[in-house]
Parts: sequence; structure tokens; C-alpha cells
Amino acid sequence: MVRGGQAVQHHGEQRGESAGRPGESVPPPSTYARSYRVREITVVELLGEIDLGAAEHVDRHLTAATLWPAPLLVVLDLCATEFIDCFGLSLLLRGRRRVLDRGGRVRMACGHGPTRRLLALTGLDGVFHPFRTLDEALAQEPNEN
Repeated sequence: MVRGGQAVQHHGEQRGESAGRPGESVPPPSTYARSYRVREITVVELLGEIDLGAAEHVDRHLTAATLWPAPLLVVLDLCATEFIDCFGLSLLLRGRRRVLDRGGRVRMACGHGPTRRLLALTGLDGVFHPFRTLDEALAQEPNEN
């Protein structure tokens, strides 16, 4: 993870374009998004400002996250997101819908106060039920959600 300009590796994460299984690749990291695996969970980390300008990069990672085999579990990590607009929220909703359509589950980590307030104001906190940290989202029991 990138926090405060420093790269911090989360335990169990796999880096690089290849995730180790045939046909399953992780898009290269961008200024706005990066994806990695922790155990059997795909984490899509969103960085900085998520708006129309970031759409192509974010959508590439959200789309790739839906291609993993069952059981599909995707964690949207918004902890490093500084700003997200309505277009960014619609990307998250579309990504969530694609995961659910494949029988998967979505969790969200979001500790950034302004982003949490936006989720509450739009009612999306009731859709995503965000955890305050990525570790909390990753630690949730498999049967819960």
C-alpha cells in the first residue's frame, strides 16, 4: 500500500501483473488505482481523487477484480482516497453490481472522514457498510457481509 509517500506491503499481497494463475491478471498500478490479492481476496485500492479523469484507470481495476474464480470476494479500499465525486461513486456501484452478478461479495474500507460523510449523505453507507480500516475488512468472517 502507499501511505504518506511510502510503499507498505500488506501481508500476503501479490504484486505484479500476473497473479499466478493462468488467465488471471492484475492491471498495472496507476495514479488512481492498484489491485492485489490477500489470501483469496482481491483488493482494489483507490488513490487520490476519483472522478471522471480517473474513470478509465479505476474501471480497469474493478473489471479485472470480477474475473477471479469463485468464491469471489472484492474489498474496495478507499482509505487513500482524498476525493470522490458522483461519477466515482457510480463506478463503485457498477463494479459492485458486476461482482454480485457473479455471485460474489463486496466489502469496503474507508477511514477518510469526508468520504465516509459522502457515503452517508448519499445513502451508500447502507449499501457498502464500510469498515474503518483495510485490516478490519480483510478480517471479517467469511459468512458475514
